Amino acid sequence: MSFAKLEFFNPFSRSIKDRTVFNMLFSALRRGDFDGGWLFEATSGNVGIAMAAVSNVLGLKFRAYLPKPTPKATVALLRTLGAEVVLTDFETIGPEMIEFVKREAQKAGAVNLNQYENENNFLAHYRMTAREIEEQLKSIGKEPDVLIAGIGTSGHIAGIGSYLKERYGTRVIGVVPGEGERIPGIKRLETGPKWVHVVDEVVEVSLEEAVEGVRDVAKRDGLLVGLSSGAVYSAMRMIEPEGTVVLVFPDDGFKYVELFESRASLLENGPNE
Repeated sequence: MSFAKLEFFNPFSRSIKDRTVFNMLFSALRRGDFDGGWLFEATSGNVGIAMAAVSNVLGLKFRAYLPKPTPKATVALLRTLGAEVVLTDFETIGPEMIEFVKREAQKAGAVNLNQYENENNFLAHYRMTAREIEEQLKSIGKEPDVLIAGIGTSGHIAGIGSYLKERYGTRVIGVVPGEGERIPGIKRLETGPKWVHVVDEVVEVSLEEAVEGVRDVAKRDGLLVGLSSGAVYSAMRMIEPEGTVVLVFPDDGFKYVELFESRASLLENGPNE
């Protein structure tokens, strides 16, 4: 039996990254890290949207550094929220881009929270997301045998996975793009995610399979989920794990319409008869 944690009910970015940003930002504020009021971050989408929204609430100024293939919808949302947007020449957010943004922040006297190395990313999910999942499963008399989640920064898969593994011996399965593939929100292990030591198995998924996963969830459950969620669903279908399976669906599909349109497999077939 499988259950999906629907993280697009978070209010600011409609994604799991609201949790990450809240924990990183408020920890930094408690430490007194903000002086000049500028916040710089490397982001491929949801963290940037969450940071832009929360920065507005807190009176901070935010600059988002984006990799080249960022969807146009993400850029439009960031600019609508008032963020300063820098489109870089980096193809993906790896160590080189992370170091570049660190240097830019140092030169400008800005704060770089760096979601890729910040322990408060991991802790947001260890302390909050994982406990919600535990309570929700307990309410129906279940314990998690398997967790399947995408690997991006690795914060949410590791935070949730560590908590559930410690208490229930949960098997943790990570989902990454196949070689040469790009799927927003998840990255290959070569990019160096910090917390992947908790992952027991890695499943590679193509963009086409992720789109097919989005379509399957839409037809089965009426939910328009994001591409990394589609990848997680497709990975589950590939490996067919036994027991109680928890899937993490990080966001919804509305930011990715242009990518859906470019994939005829999403659109060519009508509803199943």
